[in-house]
Amino acid sequence: MTTHPLCAHPLYAHPTIHDVRPDTLDRIETLLGLLEPEAPRVSLLVVPGLDWGPEGIERLKSWATRGHELAGHGWVHRRTPRTLYHRLHGTVVSRDQAEHLSASRTEVMDLVARGRTWFETHGLPVPTFYVPPAWALGAVSPRALADLGYRAVEVQWGYHDLETRRFHATPLIGFEADTRWRDVALGAFNALQVKLARRTGRPLRLGLHPFDLELRRSQEVRRRLDEVDVWLDTTEALGRLRRLA
Repeated sequence: MTTHPLCAHPLYAHPTIHDVRPDTLDRIETLLGLLEPEAPRVSLLVVPGLDWGPEGIERLKSWATRGHELAGHGWVHRRTPRTLYHRLHGTVVSRDQAEHLSASRTEVMDLVARGRTWFETHGLPVPTFYVPPAWALGAVSPRALADLGYRAVEVQWGYHDLETRRFHATPLIGFEADTRWRDVALGAFNALQVKLARRTGRPLRLGLHPFDLELRRSQEVRRRLDEVDVWLDTTEALGRLRRLA
């Protein structure tokens, strides 16, 4: 373990891989190859409401057997923006990927519940960690997801710890830059977030997406992985945040 000069803490990180879908499984395996064995317990954010065949289900089971966490991540991940806020959010951040936005509370609760049932029906570990698509939870309260069996929810600015009923603001970096503007903005944002994680000792949320190694910030992916001193899973990240609170 090494600490960065002039910083009080080593760099702790909680790795998540988004958009685990039937058509991204090979890319997910490639990302896991970069993370293992240094990060043996990666959170895999599974989109359940798609055309999953037996081979895809077996692959999820294999990753779970290897120690990785399967987490809920919407139902189909997409929703056409209907409200003004959703349209603005889509233009600036999420395009049509924020499935919870423009949906009513009842609709959100239904898609979350259906997703959770899907894991159980297919003999997969039932998730306790939920990450809404584009980190946007929409009309539902995070505490409502506790009634469905979830213990933690990750949104744009941090974690909702449903066991302690506390919110933990936490740094986040990502690499999904498919335009020059997003490339420049993410580079500056990521640098600031890494500094914040080192100075505060809070876990860095490291959000990977299936096509990151083919996009503009692909070299930064490997560099940021090399910088991490201590890898944490969801439970360990929340435990550290509770101790710092």
